[in-house]
Amino acid sequence: MELKINGQPMAVPPERRQDSLLQVLREPLGLAGAKLGCGAGQCGACTVLVDGEATRSCLLPVAAVSGREVTTIEGLAQGSTLHPLQRAWLDEAVAQCGYCQAGQIMGALALLRIKARPSDAEIDEALSAHLCRCGTQKRIRRAVRRVAGSAV
Repeated sequence: MELKINGQPMAVPPERRQDSLLQVLREPLGLAGAKLGCGAGQCGACTVLVDGEATRSCLLPVAAVSGREVTTIEGLAQGSTLHPLQRAWLDEAVAQCGYCQAGQIMGALALLRIKARPSDAEIDEALSAHLCRCGTQKRIRRAVRRVAGSAV
């Protein structure tokens, strides 16, 4: 089985074809940006984009993404140039522990692709299912607003 991840074809080893997308991304493919948090799709730490939609990779069988475009946090930067959301995250000093941040960024990107200028309430709603115990939600909102309206 071959997947298209971050625009590149990647082979899934035969023995991993029953695993979740998260397990395959992290282990044989070495894309460790998406994190295993709760393992039940509740915390958002494992969020990736599947065909542009924020998706919990811990619950998704890897076979379900065959023929679909998967984007992980590793696929956002262009060489050494960070994606505008990644840059905004740094500029706003969002991360503390950092565990949820890749999932937060992917969720924010999915939102900005469907709503270029979301309101604070829309940002909060879109990211409400992403658990962050550091309490950086205000900085997250500022980072999303910093990028809002630009082509992402």
